[in-house]
Formats: sequence, C-alpha cells, structure tokens
Amino acid sequence: MNPTYDFTGQVAFVTGAGSGMGLATAQAFAEAGAAVTLTDANTDALAGAEAALRAAGHRVLAIPCDVADEDQVATAVARTVDTFGRLDMAYNNAGIQAPATDAADEPAELFDRLVAINLRGVWAAMKHELAQMRRQGSGAIVNCSSLGGLVGLPGRAAYHATKHGVIGLTRSAAVEYAPRGVRINAICPGTIETPMVTRMIESGDLDRAQAAAGQPIARLGTAEEMAAAVLWLCSPGASFVVGVALPVDGGYTAQ
Repeated sequence: MNPTYDFTGQVAFVTGAGSGMGLATAQAFAEAGAAVTLTDANTDALAGAEAALRAAGHRVLAIPCDVADEDQVATAVARTVDTFGRLDMAYNNAGIQAPATDAADEPAELFDRLVAINLRGVWAAMKHELAQMRRQGSGAIVNCSSLGGLVGLPGRAAYHATKHGVIGLTRSAAVEYAPRGVRINAICPGTIETPMVTRMIESGDLDRAQAAAGQPIARLGTAEEMAAAVLWLCSPGASFVVGVALPVDGGYTAQ
C-alpha cells in the first residue's frame, strides 16, 4: 500500500501528462488534493486525460505543449500561475525513445530530436518552474531520467546521453536551489508498462520477456509505481532529499 499525502491547496505541473507515467503522476497529485496542470504535445491524449480527471472532480488545467519549444513551456508555466496562483510541485516527465541504432550510424537529426525533448525540454521546464519557485521561496521538482542515465547499453548512445544529461542538470540545479527552499531530484525508471514501451515491444525494438528478466524483480514496473516515487520526493517525507537520481528499476542497476 502506498502512503497517502495531503497536497490540498498546492499546485502541481506535469509534462507528458497525456499518458503513461505522466498521467499516473498527475492523477496521483490530484487524488492527493492538488490542483494540476497537464501538458502534452499529443492533444488527443491530453484531452482524454483532462476529461477523466475532471469527471473525477479534480481541479485541472490542460495545456498543449511541446517541451522542445521553450516559449510553449514558458507560456504553460505562466498560465498555471495565472490560473492557480502558485506552483509547488513539478514532474518533468516528457520524453521520447528511439530505435536501437549503431553509434556509428545514428543520424544527426535523431540525436538533435532526442536532445530537444529529453534534455532541453527538461532544462526549459525546470528553468521556468524555478523562476516561480524562487519568487515563492519554496517548491519541489522531480525530473525524469532513466536507468539509461545510470548505465550504458549498446544501441542507445544518443538516448542515454540525454538521460545522463538530465542527472547533471538535476544535481547542479539542486545544490544551487536548496538554499533557496527548492528541492530538485530525479527518478530513473527501469522498463515500465507505458504506451512508449508498448510501441517498442510491438515494433520489435524491445523484447518483453527479456526486459522483465533483466530486472531482478522479474517483471516490468507500472506507471503508478513511478508516480508513487515522484509524490514521495515532492512530499515532506523527503524534506532532506536533495539532488538524488533515484533508481526505480526493480533492481536493474543494483546488479
């Protein structure tokens, strides 16, 4: 059983909230009493997520947003503050994967797209979240890295480079902003049951059984398990946790 949190009166901001880990986390924030801004580049998925949360009686704001475009990110954060009056928690989750590619054959366009979303997108979101949290003197941010931010694997050089970069961003910003009342951490998910992973399995880019066997817990993780880690890092229970890259990977990186 997961612990319960009371985020009544607080405001959360989630990127990539249309499905998967982002949606599960937005729902968990909302169920804990927070008002939540959902952002996603997939407008259909975003509309569905917004409708589901509104039907459950939650306070939500849905904003189409491509995190690769800093202006869109800045607008989304500003609209959040205009609507709800503050910003207390953020989960910078939006990211993409790419087919496994020999490092000597990776197209520059693929590398640039991965960096634009997975790394620059986190940087942009964190930048504008921090501007508001700095004014408040409080806040908690969780960035989404990956087990790929902690290890190397064949065929994943560009993707892993972005996820290692997220950890560098997290640690440096964390030590800069801890004295200002803002805590910043990252989670490093293993292989999780999400639409992105499902697409990888269906395309043959990932073998489900092999992925499960590679995690000592012998199964894939769930989006709800990732949400539980994010909420803990944003909660008073993690008040002395700063600058960590928390593996949430069923033991993969412990091997």
